[in-house]
Amino acid sequence: MRSVVSSQFSVPDASSAVSAAFSETDAGTFLAKEILGPTTLVVRHATKKDLFEIVASLEGHLAAAVHGTAEDFEESAEVIHVLEQKVGRIVCNGFPTGVEVSRAMVHGGPYPATSDSRFTSVGTQAILRFARPVCFQDCPASLLPDELKDANPLKIWRDIDGQMKR
Repeated sequence: MRSVVSSQFSVPDASSAVSAAFSETDAGTFLAKEILGPTTLVVRHATKKDLFEIVASLEGHLAAAVHGTAEDFEESAEVIHVLEQKVGRIVCNGFPTGVEVSRAMVHGGPYPATSDSRFTSVGTQAILRFARPVCFQDCPASLLPDELKDANPLKIWRDIDGQMKR
């Protein structure tokens, strides 16, 4: 990955806590500071060792954007493997600006948030944040919600024994 070291580092003060900020810094300053709030921070590094220290220092985040050439990605594949444990979404050569509600999208932080549908905010499983599962065991049909009755009075698609049926 290309490297340019900058000693400039700025953090918004309390009066602008809700304003977005864009800053850049070097690896050493990044590792010694903390940033909170709606901030984009470009961390420039001089060595591959710096890059691994930066990534290893990350805590849980929603997303990570990684920019580079095909050669950069091949050379630093280990970085992506470390990021898998740190973030819920890895974006290569792009920016994590929007999400699509699809089966492939889970938008959360690192384990257990990303692998647990109760904590995703986007994707087809997100609705489960609002669900309270109830099991009806050996109940007569008259006590079941219409969605669960064998007669299927709502004529909805349901997963029955692993097959979608109406």
